[in-house]
Amino acid sequence: MEPKDIILIGAPVDSGKDRRGCLMGPDAYRTAGLAEALADLGHRVRDRGNLAPAPATRAPAMPPHVHKPAETAGWTATLIRAAEEAMDEGLPVFLGGDHSLSLGSVAGVAAHAARTGQAQFVLWLDAHGDYHTPQSSTSGNLHGTPIGYVTGRAGFHGFPLVRHPVPEENICLLGLRSVDAPERAALARTRIRRHDMREIDEHGISRPLAAFLDHVAARGGALHVSLDVDFLDPAIAPAVGTNVPGGATIREAHLVMEMICDSGLMTSLDLAELNPFLDERGRTAQVMVDLAASALGRRVFDRPTRAHD
Repeated sequence: MEPKDIILIGAPVDSGKDRRGCLMGPDAYRTAGLAEALADLGHRVRDRGNLAPAPATRAPAMPPHVHKPAETAGWTATLIRAAEEAMDEGLPVFLGGDHSLSLGSVAGVAAHAARTGQAQFVLWLDAHGDYHTPQSSTSGNLHGTPIGYVTGRAGFHGFPLVRHPVPEENICLLGLRSVDAPERAALARTRIRRHDMREIDEHGISRPLAAFLDHVAARGGALHVSLDVDFLDPAIAPAVGTNVPGGATIREAHLVMEMICDSGLMTSLDLAELNPFLDERGRTAQVMVDLAASALGRRVFDRPTRAHD
């Protein structure tokens, strides 16, 4: 892989759900050696430090059960701006932070793609569909709404207008295994590609991913990859508040990342939902760092062997 300019952007977002801890995520990635791992691959790495949310107020039309909408709207505004600017300089990696960070990161990179005349694509590696709106979410947790927001669904009162919604057919949800009935019905009415763990068990993870990557390549698209910790099985990545058994194995996850690397299509990356408070001696942070390295050029023979005592 040709050396890239990698821009690390800390997004300690902890407002998208009611279980605290994700604000520690960016520094956990730094402690686990993300910058060093990417630099060892020959990339030029710059760490912009941690962002802060813009001031915002709760919109009167926002349902009362929604958790911290003003703070999340402030984060969204900040991240849209940061993402669009960083895309002019290299490949941004957003260090989360809960998955509501992607309301801003995806909307920002999509605005950049529109400005440069590219089609924006999104690969969503997650146990959940995250297609809710503030009105349809029974939990009121906005980390379950980014795909709804960036595709232009209504109901995000007080949030920045999505100037360039991502077309449904340009989104692939991979690794689904926790989708409630209303969200399932809503997704069924869309053109979003969606692949659950049963399909992956029956046919493997490479087939649907290869088909989507071929589609992105045929369109000359920009690819945003959003990796949620809960894409992985909790046996290998326990540091997540939405713990859903039956996720991707470490081998499947590295295959996904190496295929992304081989495609040469990835233009931006989220690392979301790491909650170090729930981790075991930092092992989830290390797994996520290793996966990011795989997406950016590390191969199986390059992986270090670690002793855990």
